[in-house]
Amino acid sequence: MWQQHLQQIQHGDIKTLARCISLVENEVAGYENLLQLLPASSTPVIGITGPPGAGKSTLVDALIGNITGEGKKIGILCVDPSSPFNLGALLGDRIRMSEWYNNPNVFIRSLATRGSLGGLHPKIIEITDLVKAAPFDYILIETVGVGQSEIEIAGLADTTVVVMVPESGDEVQTMKAGLMEIANIFVVNKSDRADADMFVKNLRLMLAPALHSQQIPVPVIKTIALQKKGISELYEAIQTHTGHHKMNDKKLWLLTEKAYYLIQQKKMSAINKGALKNKIELEAGNFNLYKFIQQY
Repeated sequence: MWQQHLQQIQHGDIKTLARCISLVENEVAGYENLLQLLPASSTPVIGITGPPGAGKSTLVDALIGNITGEGKKIGILCVDPSSPFNLGALLGDRIRMSEWYNNPNVFIRSLATRGSLGGLHPKIIEITDLVKAAPFDYILIETVGVGQSEIEIAGLADTTVVVMVPESGDEVQTMKAGLMEIANIFVVNKSDRADADMFVKNLRLMLAPALHSQQIPVPVIKTIALQKKGISELYEAIQTHTGHHKMNDKKLWLLTEKAYYLIQQKKMSAINKGALKNKIELEAGNFNLYKFIQQY
């Protein structure tokens, strides 16, 4: 059965792909068998991240236009924030991308973070590898851009695009260390706003010391996504970066991180949050967190 599903996905059967993503997401019995059949894939994965309100969805929408304009196929995973209490998505499907839902060259799937602290879906690695089995030219992952997800996406994407806006000056200082390390391309969106040029100049100054440790400078691209300005330059920068992307020590460490995370998840799979809550409730009057966790 799983072999048949994989063959259908490889032949571009989108309905089977969507169904199999749900099977992986919900950990339906035997889903690991499908994952173990997945072949190695060199499909480039592009991560789009950055603070909320930077215009990531609008940018992705414009980027889809450029990619499909060349007759290429693209798979998009939108990671939406979810309520930590009922684990349902707060945003749902992206309205701005609605024009692409019936395009045969575009596959869009919204995933809730399901309470994952980092901001990515807990099964994002498996789902990405599953989508890579389909005949797409690019896989694009848009994250919610909260806290650790900026760093997490680097472990998943071949090319990480960090989207900022001219007012993000303080955020750059706060996230400086992590962002400088993970960004392959910086985008300053809404660059028609005041102080955009000054922000770009300061960003390039901050990036200058990193030039000594890498051959290729990190591009800083100005865009106005709503007007589709700068999108061609961004697409060109993505193509350039994915073209230079080879297996190196950093990539091996990222694969090691993925393996470590998946082993961790497997070891934790027997622990159920609902059951934990019930046990904690029983001990509520005389509860010590540290004694409690020693049971596990």
